[in-house]
Amino acid sequence: MINIEKIFKEVGIIKEGHFLLRSGLHSGIYFEKFRLIEHPECAVPLFELLANQFKGEPIDIVAGPTTGGSIIAFEIAKILRKRCIIAERVEGGRDFLRGFNLKAGENVLVVDDVLTTGSSVRDVISAIKRHKANPYAVGVIIDRATETIDFGIPLYSVYRKRVENYSPEHCPLCKIGIPLTKPGGI
Repeated sequence: MINIEKIFKEVGIIKEGHFLLRSGLHSGIYFEKFRLIEHPECAVPLFELLANQFKGEPIDIVAGPTTGGSIIAFEIAKILRKRCIIAERVEGGRDFLRGFNLKAGENVLVVDDVLTTGSSVRDVISAIKRHKANPYAVGVIIDRATETIDFGIPLYSVYRKRVENYSPEHCPLCKIGIPLTKPGGI
């Protein structure tokens, strides 16, 4: 059995401190997902765990949001031998640009790297529905949401750790003066 938390700590995925998340929330824990991509020997077994949850399912396409989700989507699509499409940010959400297309009725597996609030996944699901395709399931490498998020379709995560997030005005880390860090590409 893979000790995922041990791997995450060894390669520097799990960070502790005071972080500004892309959602605008603050957290004492940050998952630097690109440390996983930096170490394919650690990433590939996790991609396989995620993909194995969907083998034999009637999935036509794997979709992910830019940027980290696109890497995960490609790897999962490669394992499942399915097409991969990427949902890019557009005004009002996400859409499939650059010639990516969906056909009405196609079943789409939505994948992402880290789930915090679910906004990126919701935006991808909305884009799928606008194209009259079917969001089939969601798969993420890391689920750090404080509560289970209901997308109306099955959700599977490789690693789940409930992490408390705070609005800036209610952040206990701010109140005790721990400096705020803006990690990654935020």
